[in-house]
Amino acid sequence: MEDPGAPAHAPLPRQMDMRSVLEAGGEVGQAMLGCDWAATPLGPLGTWPQALETVVKVMLASRFSMWLAWGPELTFLCNETYRRDTLGSKYPWALGKPAAEVWAEIWPDIGPRIDKVLGTGVASWDESLMLILERSGYREETYHTFSYSPLPDEAGRIAGMLCVVSEETERVVGERQMAVLRDLGAGLATALTEPDVYEVVARQLGAELRLLPFSAVYLLEPDGTSARLACCAGTEAGRPVTPGRVEAGDPRPSWPLAALRGGGHVRVEDLADRFASVPSGAWEEPPRRALLVPLAVQTGATPIGFLVAGLNPHRCLDAAYEGFVSLLASQISASITSARAYEAERARAENLAALDRAKTNFFTNVSHELRTPLTLLLGPAEDALTDAGEPLGERQRARVEIVHRNARRLLRLVDTLLEFSRLESGRLVPRVEPVELAALTADVAEMFRPATDRAGLTLDLDCADLGRLVLVDRDMWAKIVSNLVANAVKFTFEGGIAVRLRLVEPDGAARVVLEVRDTGIGIASSEQPHLFERFHRVEGARARTHEGSGIGLALVAELAALHGGAVSVASAPGSGSTFAVEVPAR
Repeated sequence: MEDPGAPAHAPLPRQMDMRSVLEAGGEVGQAMLGCDWAATPLGPLGTWPQALETVVKVMLASRFSMWLAWGPELTFLCNETYRRDTLGSKYPWALGKPAAEVWAEIWPDIGPRIDKVLGTGVASWDESLMLILERSGYREETYHTFSYSPLPDEAGRIAGMLCVVSEETERVVGERQMAVLRDLGAGLATALTEPDVYEVVARQLGAELRLLPFSAVYLLEPDGTSARLACCAGTEAGRPVTPGRVEAGDPRPSWPLAALRGGGHVRVEDLADRFASVPSGAWEEPPRRALLVPLAVQTGATPIGFLVAGLNPHRCLDAAYEGFVSLLASQISASITSARAYEAERARAENLAALDRAKTNFFTNVSHELRTPLTLLLGPAEDALTDAGEPLGERQRARVEIVHRNARRLLRLVDTLLEFSRLESGRLVPRVEPVELAALTADVAEMFRPATDRAGLTLDLDCADLGRLVLVDRDMWAKIVSNLVANAVKFTFEGGIAVRLRLVEPDGAARVVLEVRDTGIGIASSEQPHLFERFHRVEGARARTHEGSGIGLALVAELAALHGGAVSVASAPGSGSTFAVEVPAR
């Protein structure tokens, strides 16, 4: 009969209990079942200390990455997550081996930590510690955050230790890559010329030699058969890996230019055979491989050069690593393209400035040459028109008046060109004086009334007294008003012209605003940004006359600027134009 005092379920033998735990422990548990534990200091299953069995059960059931070491030889055991994330090719060999054997390559780093934990009973903590592991067929750069905790036996003595670990290699390396890309981008943002670009690239890549122990930028010659070194990092120009030139026709070229013609990345696997010495950057071991990435302006286009990237000997060239090098190459090629565009635009601007100076000099010389004969022409014409002793007949007077009127018009144009030339050379300086600006503006504008009357246009003046004197150069202001009104008359065929002067104080600083508004042909929006450029003329614009050099409005802008002001325009085709000059009311 059953003993009613016996427990409902008798405990399984310890050997059977541990075996069932291992059977449920996944791939690692199955592998542990196949181990010859009798040949280890732990002894066969079923003889393990209860404390060890308990921690093994906890470890195998946990989804955190764990390994433990127990006994005098610190026999190694781990769980499924640790096997998958960290152990690599050492599995299943490592199970049951002494921990100092399993991690022989990093024992100088972790051995003292384990000894301290075993000796003091105090847990350790390390965050993002770099360890060079041999788990993937090469010495691999890895980073781990982990804690070693002491494990007591049944008697309370420390018999082993438990490690709970999180590998952070991808995070640490990823953050390092992002920092390089960020700093390179920030530096290249201010690089205007190609030498600036290469200086930034060499400095930024040279500041982080763990990712790329050495690197170089080569620029292809137009025929693509050779390339010249633009910059390098982690080494010096002229070293074996960074020759000044690479020729595709060499029997053994330093870098395979021919392979780059396809436009893809080129892996160079034999650095040790190619070069007598290879710079190691931040590592003791030099790179074994390099990656060549074309510097392309756009997809499918002929590369302008290529980036040589010496690869970290402790990292595999996976998609993330290759993508990082590609992003570097993209940043560099984009910056080179921008620098070349900037230099081309600067050269174009310099050529335009030289052409502008040539135009100015030409008009200056021509103006000087024209002014003397014009003066000699005007003198006799004026004498003939004012000679009371021998007055001209009606027909002859009409002819001489045409000569006189057009000669004066030409003289005004010549004088404008001469004044613009003085302005260009910096010899024109405002001579400011207190001026009744409203009266001066009205007087100058009134001079155009005969012209507007003949053209059938109205001329409205709204130049009320400003209540104060304004410091301006009288002659320059007169030229501003006359040029704007003359321009309005030239391009207005019906309606009229209005001249308005007012004082404004929008922000407490008084300013004078002159507006000349017409009902003329108007100006297309595409032309408006260029109206105040010297020698610019609107092609095909309908006008009363076609003489002019295209500098009247440019002169207005320059004279306004000399007074600390500016000129603007509001216009639309068929709706007239309003030119506004605004200067400080000092």
